[in-house]
Amino acid sequence: MTPNILSRPLYVMLKPVGAGCNLACHYCYYLDKKKLYPNDPRHILSEELLEEFTKQYIEAQTTQEVLFTWHGGETFMRPLSFYKKALELQRKYAGGHIISNCIQTNGTLITEEWARFLHDNQWLVGVSIDGPQEFHDEFRLTRQGKPTWAKVRKGIDLLNRFGVEWNAMAVVNDYNADYPLDFYRFFRDELECRYIQFAPIVERGLDCNVRPEQWGNFLCTIFDEWVRHDVGTEFVQIFDSTLANWMGVPPGVCTLARECGHAAVMEWNGDVYCCDHFVFPEYKLGNIHRDTIVGLMYSPRQREFGRMKHEGLAKQCHTCEWLFACNGECPKNRWQGGLNYLCEGYRRFFEHVAPSMDRMKQLLQQEKAPALIMQEPQYWPKGNQ
Repeated sequence: MTPNILSRPLYVMLKPVGAGCNLACHYCYYLDKKKLYPNDPRHILSEELLEEFTKQYIEAQTTQEVLFTWHGGETFMRPLSFYKKALELQRKYAGGHIISNCIQTNGTLITEEWARFLHDNQWLVGVSIDGPQEFHDEFRLTRQGKPTWAKVRKGIDLLNRFGVEWNAMAVVNDYNADYPLDFYRFFRDELECRYIQFAPIVERGLDCNVRPEQWGNFLCTIFDEWVRHDVGTEFVQIFDSTLANWMGVPPGVCTLARECGHAAVMEWNGDVYCCDHFVFPEYKLGNIHRDTIVGLMYSPRQREFGRMKHEGLAKQCHTCEWLFACNGECPKNRWQGGLNYLCEGYRRFFEHVAPSMDRMKQLLQQEKAPALIMQEPQYWPKGNQ
């Protein structure tokens, strides 16, 4: 194992209820994972397994800071007592580490008690919301086909009332992608959300996938608004990660990194898979009842999975001027010959933002704030035609 591998943070996302969820979103890629365990009706992470994971996970870290990431399914389907137990175990095995928690939720089950717990323990909350009500309720429905936006909005209001730090996970599909400014301004102006992650829907067999040209137009249009008004006050993950790649430093999102493989996922029964988007039998690394987290995460299989991203690039990617910025994006989206389904959209985006990225890079190298670009219209994109 090389020093650079050993020195980077290690992440294993936890699935406390597996694929269990109180919703049935039209585009969800995880609901079908229940089929991996047909003989087990209740997919519940036990406290015994939670303790074993907590101990191993903290001991596996090579940095002082440890991040526990709770994901679903719907994480809030476990009672608050479960997460209080998780904190007890984290304190028990901390060993001098600084421990943080982040939890992803659809927002429909947030109560005052939950909001108080999240605030008091400084948990970061990711809330899945797909924009204004008309957009959100198109695909994010209950199992009975009922809309969910009102409940999510109520949950966000509770988080704000209790001062909980939260960010938005917004899925971009073939519907809301046609209204980028309505979409973006909703988060900025109505929700006053300062951290936004866009997740383009790309799943085989779905009829709501965002089209490559839509994705490019969506990003370019929002970037034009952002670079003129919101640099330094609105943090859009893909813009920040693009700037990181322009600077030659690791981006904050794995999809734009050169390699992947340092972030795995553990299901409710201890099975560990290479990645949240590769929970398939052929990508199962092992089970922590029999294997150690260190052994699994630094195994030849996981390292090969990480290298696969770069080694599996399409031939044309190697001569693309934007390879440094894109790195082929997520391997799950490479449908034909290694070329990413969204390639056309990304190429348009990178070409469009290049002058602005060049200038913000220059400002950072001069130890100045990138936000100064808002006073320099000569560096703004020439328009999103």
